[in-house]
Amino acid sequence: MNAPTLPSHPPATGAGLVSGRGLLSEVVLTSLRTGLPPAYETETVQDADPWGEDLQLALYLLYELHYRGVDGVEDSREWDPDLLRLRQELEARFLQALRADLANGPRTVAEAFDPILVEPVDLSDSLSHQLEVAGELWQLREYAALRSLYHLKEADPHVWVIPRLTGRAKAAMVAIEYDEFGAGHADRIHARLFADLMSDLGLDPTYGHYLDQAPAQVLATVNLMSLFGLHRAMRGALVGHFACVEVTSSPGSRRLARAMRRCGAGPSAEHFYAEHVEADAVHEQVVRHEVIGGLLADEPDLEVDIAFGCAATLLLEDRLAEYIKGAWLQQQSALRAPLA
Repeated sequence: MNAPTLPSHPPATGAGLVSGRGLLSEVVLTSLRTGLPPAYETETVQDADPWGEDLQLALYLLYELHYRGVDGVEDSREWDPDLLRLRQELEARFLQALRADLANGPRTVAEAFDPILVEPVDLSDSLSHQLEVAGELWQLREYAALRSLYHLKEADPHVWVIPRLTGRAKAAMVAIEYDEFGAGHADRIHARLFADLMSDLGLDPTYGHYLDQAPAQVLATVNLMSLFGLHRAMRGALVGHFACVEVTSSPGSRRLARAMRRCGAGPSAEHFYAEHVEADAVHEQVVRHEVIGGLLADEPDLEVDIAFGCAATLLLEDRLAEYIKGAWLQQQSALRAPLA
């Protein structure tokens, strides 16, 4: 019997093809444009900088095939074996670097989460604090453009963990995601609220619009949750990532809401972060006690993976914050090309 022929339509709302940033990303782009297998040597991947622009963009584009697709690329290429083989090699290089940098990282949930449950007294190094007290409108616009790669797909990769959970963990995860997706109201979906924020700031809210301008530090934060989400073996790490985001979101969102208000960014810009102050404070309790607690009750061996997911999230968020602060300290754009 012949295998069924799947429909293969180019997506109308996916990310656009962008400029390459090196050999690997050019290989991916050429393959996506032509439909031919990616032409590369395994040694090229092994020698690539795991944190560099080239590898992170190549991985981002391959992951995007599992979200809304890439403009002009047939949907069927999501499961192209040659692209999947390249993606697997890129993932291995990325994951190897993460594990190396976190070799002395936390091994238990308590070690991973206890330090972030209480806000530090000194917030001088906090990017959200700096934006709250002294941020300028151009910096808020850049911050939103950078964050759009995540927030316009907010909560999407975390949905992949739901069929991999059972009992308490599954029920609690679904409850939180229901809120993330607007509790049945399309205009309250968090990704939609962020698009409204971007419009208030005079930014283009089109999905993936700022991909070409996003540096590797931004791509890595999004690639991390895609990596965790697409692999059942990393379900513990994805729960750790999700929990870390929810635990740290509320205080930072409060500061960013104040920054938006102080700079006159607009009601939708302020509302996005104000919405997250209350919602994520509730989500924090549910995710720690029910999602993590339920998962550990079912699969206690996943504790080290949950801790790793949290630590990896903090590692990449800290690197991104340091990059942005460093650029702004020099009065330079944190984007690869300044906003118009």
